[in-house]
Amino acid sequence: MTAGSTMAQQAGLTYPQTRKTDVTDNYHGTVIADPYRWLENDNSAETKEWVKEENAVTQSYLSKIPYRDGIKKRLEELWNYPKPGAPFKKGNYYFFFKNDGLQNQAVLYRQKTLDGTPEVFIDPNKFSANGTVALGNISFSKNGKYLAYMIAKAGSDWQEAFVMDVESKKLLPDTLDWIKFSGISWRGDGFYYSRYDKPTEESKLSKKNEFHKVYYHRLGTTQDQDELIHWDKEHPLRNAGAQVSDDERFLFLSTSEGTSGNELWYRDLKDPSQKEFRLLVKGFEYEPSVVDNDGDKILLLTNQDAPNYKVVLVDPKNPDPANYKVIIPEQKEVLQSVGTAGHRLFAHYLKDASSKVMQYTYAGKLDREIVLPGIGSASGFNAETEDKEFFYTFNSFVSPATIYKYDIASGKSTLFAKTEVKFRQEDYETKQVFFTSKDGTKVPVFLSYKKGIRLDGNNPVLLYGYGGFNIAITPAFSVSNLFFMEQGGIYAVVSLRGGSEYGEGWHKAGMMERKQNVFDDFIGAAEFLVKSKYTQPSRIAIKGGSNGGLLVGACMTQRPDLFRVALPAVGVMDMLRFQLFTIGWAWATEYGSSDKADQFSYLVKYSPLHNLKAGTSYPATMITTADHDDRVVPAHSFKFAAALQAANAGPNPTLIRIETQAGHGAGKPTSKLIEEAADSWAFTMYNLGMTFK
Repeated sequence: MTAGSTMAQQAGLTYPQTRKTDVTDNYHGTVIADPYRWLENDNSAETKEWVKEENAVTQSYLSKIPYRDGIKKRLEELWNYPKPGAPFKKGNYYFFFKNDGLQNQAVLYRQKTLDGTPEVFIDPNKFSANGTVALGNISFSKNGKYLAYMIAKAGSDWQEAFVMDVESKKLLPDTLDWIKFSGISWRGDGFYYSRYDKPTEESKLSKKNEFHKVYYHRLGTTQDQDELIHWDKEHPLRNAGAQVSDDERFLFLSTSEGTSGNELWYRDLKDPSQKEFRLLVKGFEYEPSVVDNDGDKILLLTNQDAPNYKVVLVDPKNPDPANYKVIIPEQKEVLQSVGTAGHRLFAHYLKDASSKVMQYTYAGKLDREIVLPGIGSASGFNAETEDKEFFYTFNSFVSPATIYKYDIASGKSTLFAKTEVKFRQEDYETKQVFFTSKDGTKVPVFLSYKKGIRLDGNNPVLLYGYGGFNIAITPAFSVSNLFFMEQGGIYAVVSLRGGSEYGEGWHKAGMMERKQNVFDDFIGAAEFLVKSKYTQPSRIAIKGGSNGGLLVGACMTQRPDLFRVALPAVGVMDMLRFQLFTIGWAWATEYGSSDKADQFSYLVKYSPLHNLKAGTSYPATMITTADHDDRVVPAHSFKFAAALQAANAGPNPTLIRIETQAGHGAGKPTSKLIEEAADSWAFTMYNLGMTFK
């Protein structure tokens, strides 16, 4: 029987009757059924037919929403504004990215002077007719003569690399393939990169990624001639990356067993006797990263004995942590990153999830705090050692990106470019409120909305969160979210535990066996907004992607009564099998793994797929995923959608929207972003009882 041979009637919709099988697994004595296991095979004809029929149901439902086309038109109007990036100097040119408005991909331009005439350097829109091939990492050689760049097709994590002569803009013969989770770091007339062995065509989007290797590619040679720098034959589930110091004195190797913790090795390239890597920081308890070298010493950003991070100076010949010299001590705010420019250090802190940037000398003397425009997110504090100025960007939930020129010697910021969006910024505001979570922890929420809202318990709310992998969710401008505010909605972002908003302690409080804290925080935020009369359960939508998709899946299964709409995107929904696909094994350091009995015991308690209960009325749900997502494979969403449609007993629709020629999200063309946003907002507004203004 095929997936679509019979149909099921539910909630006024006719869903495909998804075939069930008798597949079970025994986890440490507990038998778990997995009736939709066959949906893990995304290459099978049966799965492809199921995808086709599910998409047909979803599009049929969305087409009946009377203002769907009006929403798309308004989104196109909002989206259609020039989006320049901050300039950066390499060699004889200033470079910057810019999207004219509705271009599928931003274009890389260059110009000789800041007031010169820009010329197109790389136009990714010419990589493909439909904009689904995106520009990935770019890296200039130390002398600015060459550029290596990567491209990704249809949103896949797999990338190809090409090399260009900067002056002539001509491509060199060098072409590299099967690159994944890699940077490009130049040394002389070549560069280091990381890759896997070539997979089969059938397995490339789902097979577990093993044996990450580091190579050195010399210009003018073929990939099969590349020098193998690192291959850990004893640990197939470790990732590795190489980095060369700016002065080409040191080559660093960072290895990791997952997403938390890494080990650092080094080679002194000026020492001809040192042929092998030597250990710099033993792994994998902490997260050290190289900031720069200061002569023969190395500056490290580390959370060793400093949950909020600090900067230390290390003698590689005597790397015992007891001998570290503290350059920037740990502060009460978490240190997110450290940039370098003009032989100065730029320490980027988060104060209640908002940017705070301090300028230091390499000896650790504080020059100044950089005065930022307000509460928001700043980025771009990097340049060359010889540079006297650089450009940084600032934005917030209700203010689009503004670019400033910064003078390193004086500390003066000058407005360089302001983005003009077709809305009245002064009509909107953001405030940060705090609530007490289930275990007594104080958690912040950013609320952004059109001025003049009433606390009458009737405002529509979109509650967004992530809560994992030591990633901070900070203020960011989005015309898609602006549209919802324009329609009278409140966009609420919760700074959940599991992120890095308050340092490693905040991260650890939301990982492994403490993951439930993340869901409690999100649920607590919704309860707080109801109690404070911002809204009510029938007016709350929840949204999140990837680890945030897991968040939405867990919260809608734990508290289906608290939310009216759920939008889990590219989510990790099967917490018992995620480690079996592509890079999923690396997440075991964040989640745990069902392979271990003690970790299985808590994973099964919140795994969205395994906590759906037949006969329950679930929120109106639209799951989103993509056919080329090889980060969180679409099987997670496929199985969850099938199980949700079978379990849901209430009147709310339970749909899945499966994008084609797209992946986990990176590099998605503007046209697809607008289509997906239009569908999501139409579904959300319709089910929240909103009208389109």
